[in-house]
Amino acid sequence: MLLSAARCLLLLLVAAAAAAAVAFELEEATVDSIRGAFADGDLTSRGLVELYLHRIAALDPALHAVVELDSDGALAAADRADAVRRLASAGDALPQPNGIPVLVKDNIAAAGGGGALNATVGSLALVGSRPAGDAGVVERLRRAGAVVLGTASLSEWCNFRAPGIPAGWSPRAGQGKNPYVPSATPCSSSSGSVIAAAANMVAVTIGTETDGSIMCPSSYNSVVGIKPTVGLTSRAGVVIISPRMDTVGPICRTVSDAVHVLEAIVGYDPRDAEATRLASQYIPEGGYRQFLNIDGLRGKRLGILRKDFFRFPSGSIQQKVFDDHFNTISKMGGILVDNLEIPSMNIINDAVQSGERALMLAEFKLSLNSYLSELATSPVRSLSEIIDFNNKHPVEERMPEFGQSYLLQSEVTNGIGPTEKKAIAKLNELCERGLEKIMRVNKLDAIVAPGASAHSLLAIGGYPAITVPAGYASNGVPFAICFGGLKGSEPKLIEIAYSFEQATKVRRPPTFQHSVV
Repeated sequence: MLLSAARCLLLLLVAAAAAAAVAFELEEATVDSIRGAFADGDLTSRGLVELYLHRIAALDPALHAVVELDSDGALAAADRADAVRRLASAGDALPQPNGIPVLVKDNIAAAGGGGALNATVGSLALVGSRPAGDAGVVERLRRAGAVVLGTASLSEWCNFRAPGIPAGWSPRAGQGKNPYVPSATPCSSSSGSVIAAAANMVAVTIGTETDGSIMCPSSYNSVVGIKPTVGLTSRAGVVIISPRMDTVGPICRTVSDAVHVLEAIVGYDPRDAEATRLASQYIPEGGYRQFLNIDGLRGKRLGILRKDFFRFPSGSIQQKVFDDHFNTISKMGGILVDNLEIPSMNIINDAVQSGERALMLAEFKLSLNSYLSELATSPVRSLSEIIDFNNKHPVEERMPEFGQSYLLQSEVTNGIGPTEKKAIAKLNELCERGLEKIMRVNKLDAIVAPGASAHSLLAIGGYPAITVPAGYASNGVPFAICFGGLKGSEPKLIEIAYSFEQATKVRRPPTFQHSVV
């Protein structure tokens, strides 16, 4: 029996779609696989944006990873990227994120695209605000051809509203969910960025960290997070807590992807001049991708921080997994220096005793008021007005028992005075006597710790870290291994993290997502 022309055409279209699906697999897609699909003609940037928008529509109602989408702007940017690729001559080297969608954390300004996205830090007080321009890192992403898809959810005010508020919660997006174990914490505050990457809603996300906000959620959601040296990436156009500690970094599913993105966003920015000028000295000639070395562990000295860090129950899965990983590191040529101890770690981990809290409260008010003053339009122009908004709009008070104590404490500060200067001196001393001394005395290339256990140790000095998936606990919750080092040690950390990742290949996609597709 002869088939009708219409039916033949339909079957041909279905066959073509099936062939494309075989050629390109969206789940666990990497920057390199996406670029390969672009080059082979199996995928366009517009098609990729549409695939991710469909996936977000299916998954986000359960996961609460996305705050706002710029669909029109993203599709227009994708069309431009496709046009650039069509016009490029054979052998032309296009920027690595070219045509690839990105979600940025909801404290990062994105003014371009179809219309300026709100950067609300999860708060209803900033709904309707519009930035005058892109954040420094967003400028660099767009320059590299990346497609800004929208903003990712977070813990409100980067987890600096009040103690005790659940990680990943904000009044704008609700409660972010861990895609592996929905009842488990997604950790904070870059929770939406991490959830979206983990659940394959997008290949590339951008987060920020003051003290643990990239490292912790990356660990709990089985993705790779890079916390760069403070100043390596610009904080201009970003709502931050502490200029001393805040940094902007990539969150992806592989070390390679995160390094591609890191390379695109580092560099001097006159709007964040002092920090980026100092850190620019650390950017290696030739970029960071040259350090994606599968043999990168060989000859590296890694210090294992045991006391105050490895607190697993005897016989636990985590203990066994880390023992296996240390054996792997040794087989790969890494030199392990075991049982190292950081002095005064109990003080470092106590934000009040270390002086970190006092400094953060003062810096937050200064940084926030400066950011608000630069907005093109905003319903609020100061921390004081935000506090008033919260008082007048009880809908914001979804969890009244927690209130807004950090905001109130920050409002009564008055710049960097004697208390804050004393805190800075104490933090500097803790850094010199702590990480810097142990690295120098033991001639280490990096320290090793489980998950985000070293977050405060690394935060107070603006030091870099890379977290890599390490395993899954008996209840299915992921955990990570962290490699940290001194300022500017990203090349060594990349070599170590990439070599470890390729030797172990721990990450697997969550299955929770399939119940909501």
